[in-house]
Amino acid sequence: MGRHSHLGDLEELALLAVLRLGKEAHGARIREVLRSDAGRPVSVSTIYVTLMRLEEKGLVRSWMGEPTGERGGKARRHFEVRPAGVQALEAVRSVRARMWAGVREAREDGRGI
Repeated sequence: MGRHSHLGDLEELALLAVLRLGKEAHGARIREVLRSDAGRPVSVSTIYVTLMRLEEKGLVRSWMGEPTGERGGKARRHFEVRPAGVQALEAVRSVRARMWAGVREAREDGRGI
């Protein structure tokens, strides 16, 4: 992973939400998933700042969809995870697994709680 690949907690959750939502990944839906499934109530502006940061890192890409009647003719910005984003998530998962394995070992050896 490159120097821009470190993921903050919210960045990791946002990437996971985008992956889960697929073609339905836009700000309001991502916010909904973060609130309901991750227990992270965040503002729409926080979601977009996070997604723009991920786009600058090359981990997601975005585009404007077609205008819809339900939004008064306004288009939604959609997001998808790029291959580098998947690699970053896999790296985070690997690090967490190694850290948790170390916790288990410490507990088994009597070094932990």
